[in-house]
Amino acid sequence: MAVQNTLAPKKEIKNKNEIVFNANGTQVKLTPDTVKNYLVSGDKDKVTMQEVVMFMNLCKFNGLNPWLKEAYLIKYGNEPATIVAGKDAFTKRAEGNPNFDGYKAGLILTDENMEELTYREGSFKLPNEVLVGGYAEVYRKDRDHSYRAEVTFEEYAGRKKDGSLNRQWANKPTTMIRKVALVQALREAFPGTLGGMYSPEEQGVEEPIDVPYVEQPQQETQINAQQPSVEGQYEQQSFVQENPADTLFGNQ
Repeated sequence: MAVQNTLAPKKEIKNKNEIVFNANGTQVKLTPDTVKNYLVSGDKDKVTMQEVVMFMNLCKFNGLNPWLKEAYLIKYGNEPATIVAGKDAFTKRAEGNPNFDGYKAGLILTDENMEELTYREGSFKLPNEVLVGGYAEVYRKDRDHSYRAEVTFEEYAGRKKDGSLNRQWANKPTTMIRKVALVQALREAFPGTLGGMYSPEEQGVEEPIDVPYVEQPQQETQINAQQPSVEGQYEQQSFVQENPADTLFGNQ
């Protein structure tokens, strides 16, 4: 009778639905369960498999590390989830491009009589000034012109259902509108790197503050060998289905 050596090291069991990618030199591992349990802001029980897969897709193909708050999956009630990238993800990506040559960003203000516009770099505003928008200008070493964005406050201010400003826009309006202008100018300057990425401020939602930094959970999950991997679904670009769980996990 053969005797099994119980002291032999266990082989690591690979989760078939795990994707592994590099984000700024860091290896990131994601599975649908990991996203649902750790990375959904709001109602994680309401998030759909399609939304989870779309979030994983955004992170993988844009090299975003959600553990460092570079990407968010926001879900409230039965409304469609909002999948966005944090402002730092935009600036990090831009700084990683050898042609990046800095930027300026600030506020568009006017006086109480709305007679004259003032462009002020930064986020400082006097009590008697009226905030009407934000601006940003991004420079590239390989271009003889800059990329400039100007946005109006009323168009992008995040509001509740009753029309009042949400918490972040009410408490930090200058910071928020400056962010909107900056990410738009960065996206125009580097469309190949930042195209398709949008910030929470642009989408009218609050940037989550309830997603704590945690170490990536280590998982050893036994998965049926016949189940197709999430990574394979990305390669086929067929994750948007009527019932994405059928495609992802072979329930056909």
